[in-house]
Amino acid sequence: MASSLLLSFLLYSLILQSVGVVAQTNSTIAIGDSFTAETSNSTWLLSPSGDFAFGFLPIQDTDLFLLSIWYAKIPEKTVVWYANREIPAPKGSKVELNADDGLVLTSPNGVGLWNTTEELSAKVSHGVFNDTGNFVLEGGGWETFKYPSDTLLPSQFLQKGGSLSSRLKESNFSKGRFELVLQNDGNLVIHSINLPSGSANENYYESGTVESNTSSAGTQLVFDRSGYLYVLGENNEKYNVSEQESKVSTTLYYLRATLNFDGVFAVYKHPKNSIDGEGWTTVWSKPDNICTYIVSAGSGVCGYNSLCTLEVDKRPKCQCPKRYSLVDPEDPFGSCKPDFIQGCAEDEPSKNRNDLYEFETMTDIDWPYSDFVLQKPFNEKQCKESCMEDCMCYVAIFRYGDSCWKKRLPLSNGRVDATLNDAKAFLKVRKDNTSLVPLNPTIVNKTNNRETLVLAGSVLLGSSAVLNAVLIVAICISTSLIFKYKKKLRRVSKSDASFEIESHLRCFTYAELEEATNGFDKELGRGAFGIVYEGVVNNNTASKARVAVKKLNSFMLDQAHKEFRNELNAIGLTHHKNLVRLLGFCESGSERLLVYEYMSNSTLASFLFNEEKQKPNWKLRLELAIGIARGLVYLHEECITRIIHCDIKPQNILLDDYFNARISDFGLAKLLNMNQSKTNTGIRGIKGYVALEWFKNMPITAKVDVYSYGVVLLEIISCRKCVEEMDEEDEDKAILTDWAYDCYNDGALDALVEGDNEALEDKENLEKLVMIALWCVQEDPCLRPTMRNVVHMLEGTVEVQVPPYPSPISIQYSLN
Repeated sequence: MASSLLLSFLLYSLILQSVGVVAQTNSTIAIGDSFTAETSNSTWLLSPSGDFAFGFLPIQDTDLFLLSIWYAKIPEKTVVWYANREIPAPKGSKVELNADDGLVLTSPNGVGLWNTTEELSAKVSHGVFNDTGNFVLEGGGWETFKYPSDTLLPSQFLQKGGSLSSRLKESNFSKGRFELVLQNDGNLVIHSINLPSGSANENYYESGTVESNTSSAGTQLVFDRSGYLYVLGENNEKYNVSEQESKVSTTLYYLRATLNFDGVFAVYKHPKNSIDGEGWTTVWSKPDNICTYIVSAGSGVCGYNSLCTLEVDKRPKCQCPKRYSLVDPEDPFGSCKPDFIQGCAEDEPSKNRNDLYEFETMTDIDWPYSDFVLQKPFNEKQCKESCMEDCMCYVAIFRYGDSCWKKRLPLSNGRVDATLNDAKAFLKVRKDNTSLVPLNPTIVNKTNNRETLVLAGSVLLGSSAVLNAVLIVAICISTSLIFKYKKKLRRVSKSDASFEIESHLRCFTYAELEEATNGFDKELGRGAFGIVYEGVVNNNTASKARVAVKKLNSFMLDQAHKEFRNELNAIGLTHHKNLVRLLGFCESGSERLLVYEYMSNSTLASFLFNEEKQKPNWKLRLELAIGIARGLVYLHEECITRIIHCDIKPQNILLDDYFNARISDFGLAKLLNMNQSKTNTGIRGIKGYVALEWFKNMPITAKVDVYSYGVVLLEIISCRKCVEEMDEEDEDKAILTDWAYDCYNDGALDALVEGDNEALEDKENLEKLVMIALWCVQEDPCLRPTMRNVVHMLEGTVEVQVPPYPSPISIQYSLN
């Protein structure tokens, strides 16, 4: 019996010891220690008390990781510091401690993503993770408390010039739209910034701790161990930021002071022993009402055309006005768009505007920075009539009994404000609900999983050339929305199987387009799927408009039909100044035609590779590069159906009257649902612009467009094609991506833009653009930036790191 008890005790002891080994994590690291980002193991270090963890935290719904510090004992893992906010680490990335560079974060193939090299004052001896949540590189003078992200912890402070930057969204750790700074004059301020430029708007909070207002200027922002925030003056006086009464017991609660993504700076507490699942609650926050803070630029706390309402916890809530909806349904703080067509070009001149529009009346709201005219003295009736007859007026605000402010889109800084108790807002909306609705019924039906049930009639396009007349009245009954779809249908013959849809797309007959193009006489260009002709159409007014008519190859009927539907569904639902606008279509028997707005300045290819060998204006080329990037951001992230273009090249970038870049040819676009990020498909595009994953049977993501953009960017920089025949002595210049990296690596970018004096005088921008392009053409898609990050780098709000050597483009030829 005694031996059995002894054996049980020994086994129990061994189990406890093994559990202890698993649970135990060091709080110090030595030179040479490293840690790898893996899904199953994210913690590298624990503070001695186990309150804080340091390591890789998986980013939601991605295969990427954030090197960060978080509260280890709280289930939601609240992040309080992070390193690589702009360049998340792919799975398999490694962080290592070395004496000369401190912490070094590298991707799986060894490319540097982030390091502490520049902030070190001496060699590092080892790393220590403290119970305060501060990770310190001993000997090197670097610690996370000196370089905060969006949060301060008790016992942490900011020196003059120190700042906090908010996140872009709650779950997006990129640099956001708000900033807290202890300025060099000692004043603590909070303001919004305009992305991607980074320019600051006026302050909506100031501590006033400058020498002219106080006995001494501020030297530090201190967050003491009891949760009290104050600015410490030069004479050691304390100037309240939070109230003394807001002190909290750090024995019972965890504390943090965070600049939230919505611009509210708040102190939060969380019980250390939460019995009822109590989470973070607000102790103190500034400003008192962020919805009404004064700002002279930007959209405000919420996106454009949105309204901000203050919640009980002083956090803002954004919502779209009636008959408006979010541009990005996944971003409730984003911009709103009208769910109807309105504008000077869209209004029917033959109709009385009172027959087209009506007003939604709201109270206690305003968009104070969207006025374009003040009319005074006006009564309420005159105010409404003036807005009704003005095609540029979307909203009229009537206030003070005699003042009428007319407003145009975009509406900025929208807020619900009870102090506007005598104000009425008249929101002009379309009566017949003519909307930007999809042509494809499957897209409409995807909304049926919401509370709204839509029963819609669709015109079904079969393989037969004959369409029978279809008449369906679309009825939708909902507690919140009523959609009415009107369709004019007509009986058609075998030779003209067309139909009309009362929407923003116009349905043409084949005869109309044949006449408009003078029998398809003047050719503008041709591609694999068809030929583009110049034409002139009657736009239902006394005037005519030049158009480009794309006639798809009838002998490729199956592919052409798919191409036709792709373009309708893709372009028909998009609207962006850097995309070519689809005006209408024709489907008649085996004929498929698309009608686009006419682009007077041809293609980017003809602009860059002109016969005179003259290099166009450098600044204009930079604007074109940014315009293309913005268009791709819209396709990848912002339009209703996410789109991978799959064929970005200079021939598919058109230039309008003002030399704005306009992306065209969506026939090869791969449409993605909102919850998709990758797909599998056959090789598309042409050699030189095609990412290597096409050849490796890998899933295709939006990063294929990033690769193609990188190649096009190098062509914009150098004004030469990506692949050119060269003499034997210049053979190393034949592949542009290879040669560009050689020029960059050798410090010889002059050769890349030889003879371009404007580019040579702007060497800082030139080097930055080449670096961005080289990041875009990396073989590993995970190393390529998103197009949004590309825009940020182009605008200068994100620093461009040194790019690694990209895989030679010649691999494409050996693999194909």
